[in-house]
Amino acid sequence: MKAATVVPGKPELSAVTELPDPVPEPGELLVRGLLVGFCRIDRDVTEHAHGALPPGQDRMVLFHESVGQAVHAPAISGFQDGDYVVGVVRRPDPEPCEACAAGQWDFCLNGEYTERGIRGLDGFGAQLWTVEPQFAIKVSPGLGALGVLTEPASVVAKAWEQVDMIGRRAYFAPHRALVTRAGPIGLLAALLGVQRGLEVHVLDQVAEGTRPDLVRALGATYHTSLDDLRCEPDVVIETTGSGRLVFEVLQHTARNAITVLTGLAGHHRTMPFPAEAAIGNELMLDNDVVVSSVNANLRHYKQAVQALAAADRNWLESLISRRIPLRHWTDVFDTGPDEVKVVVDLQA
Repeated sequence: MKAATVVPGKPELSAVTELPDPVPEPGELLVRGLLVGFCRIDRDVTEHAHGALPPGQDRMVLFHESVGQAVHAPAISGFQDGDYVVGVVRRPDPEPCEACAAGQWDFCLNGEYTERGIRGLDGFGAQLWTVEPQFAIKVSPGLGALGVLTEPASVVAKAWEQVDMIGRRAYFAPHRALVTRAGPIGLLAALLGVQRGLEVHVLDQVAEGTRPDLVRALGATYHTSLDDLRCEPDVVIETTGSGRLVFEVLQHTARNAITVLTGLAGHHRTMPFPAEAAIGNELMLDNDVVVSSVNANLRHYKQAVQALAAADRNWLESLISRRIPLRHWTDVFDTGPDEVKVVVDLQA
């Protein structure tokens, strides 16, 4: 079989590699890979050595956003041959911490987790891959290959769950939501906000083209400036990773607002932030909350599948800007400003 492989930190060595067909362990699924989605983390792994190679390997299979069809599904797996399947990215550490043991590996305490295509495990960018049934998510035939959007949707499903959980601290009846940046994560966050019946606003710098059209097709409102917002959002899903923008947004939120940070600013653990003004004026006096959210666990993947299944299929298809055949997979790094989600066709 062929696979997209990389040596982290050495992008010049990225290649299509011929690998032996995988042999599933007892009880595992064997999956025919259909599509994988490209995101910034794949670039970070390839160009900046983010993550780690699987033990004993000098290359790794890339990509963590997946969808495929089961070609071998043991009876005990709960799956059937032909089922559309998405692989869960993160795995609990070998000696689980309390969070991992409770099935919440997205909140791993000791940092010894592994991740498909990122950290210590091969990814899904291969024509065949295996997965343990407990880390596989079934996708409806109606959604089919669009299940490749499940992993990014799981990230925003978790973000919205954080809003719900924090909102229960007191009376909280949100009416308006703001999503920053109309990328794949932002557009899926807007989708879930619309599905919740909220008035959704999306902020981005692009004035025209695919992204504004996708926002308006949802029934949401598109803005290119915070000054045009003319309302105070109760919820913010922040996807840019910009500390400056976070601070500016906090000055426009309603009282008791909840802001969820999902964007990566870079490779540092800290974010430059004007702490005194932000905490003293914008957070404490208004009872605001700012919380970060990363990765997802099984229930978030299941929530994501439900949200995607309820969405307009034509709208979901419009999120996919370009399909690249596996033989040219490195073209994913050359994305245009108007593109939303680029995917690799593993069978082309």
